[in-house]
Amino acid sequence: MMSAGEAMTFEESTVTISLLQKMKRDGRKIVGVVAYDYPTAQIADRAGVDLVSVGDSVGANLWGQPTETEVTLEELLIACKAVRRGTKRALVSCDVPQGPVSAGIEAATGAAIRLAKEGGADMVKVLGAPDMVRAIVRAGVPVYAEFHGGHADVEKLVEEARRLEEAGATMLDFRHSGPVAGAAVVKAVSVPVIGGLGGGPWLDGRVRLAHTAIGYGAKWIDSKAETYVNTARLSLQAFTALVEDVRAGRQIKGG
Repeated sequence: MMSAGEAMTFEESTVTISLLQKMKRDGRKIVGVVAYDYPTAQIADRAGVDLVSVGDSVGANLWGQPTETEVTLEELLIACKAVRRGTKRALVSCDVPQGPVSAGIEAATGAAIRLAKEGGADMVKVLGAPDMVRAIVRAGVPVYAEFHGGHADVEKLVEEARRLEEAGATMLDFRHSGPVAGAAVVKAVSVPVIGGLGGGPWLDGRVRLAHTAIGYGAKWIDSKAETYVNTARLSLQAFTALVEDVRAGRQIKGG
C-alpha cells in the first residue's frame, strides 16, 4: 500500500486526455473515482487517480434523492465546481443529467457547454446516441461516452463502441462489460475503455464510487461489502464518543 509521502509525488504531473490515450497504448491502467465534493476530490487527487468523475448519482448518494433522474443541471454544476476546485492534476468529468439528454441533442449540447465553461469540467459523460456525442464534440467539449453491456451480443457492443469512437468520443465508459465483451471492445477501439459497474481488469481502467471505496454513508455501518476502509463505522464511533464527551462535561478543543 502506498504511503502518504509517496502519494504526494503524483502532484508533479498533470493528467491530460492525450496522457490517458498513451496509458492505453502502454498498457497502464487508468484509475478513476466518482466524487461530488471538494475534500474528497482533494484526497483522490493527491492519491494519484487519473480521473475524478462527478456523477448524477450525487442525487441519491449525497442529497438523498430517490433516483438519479431527479438531478438537475444547476445541481450538477454545484458539485462539478466543488470537485474542480479540489482537483489540481487529475482530469474532471461531469455527467450531463438525464433531463437535457431526454430533451434532445440541442439541450444536451447546451448543458455540456455549461458544465465545461461554468463547472470547469475537462470532459462530460453522456449516455446518448452517436449523433448526440458528435454534436457535443463539435461544440468543443470532449465526451466520455457511456454505454451498457449486460446480455447484449458481443458483436453489437463492439459496433456500438466503434460508432461512439467515430462520433468523436474521447473515452468510453463500458458498464456491465464482462471479460469477453470488455476485452473485445478494448481491442476494437483506439480510445481508452474504462468501466464502473461490472468493470474489471479486462478494460483499460476502472472507476469506483468514492463512497463505496471508503465505506462512506449510513448503509455501510453494518455492511459486509468489500471496501478499503469503513469510514461510516469509524464516523459512528467518533460521533458516539463526541456525544459522550459533551454530556460528561469534558473539554473539547477545536471548532
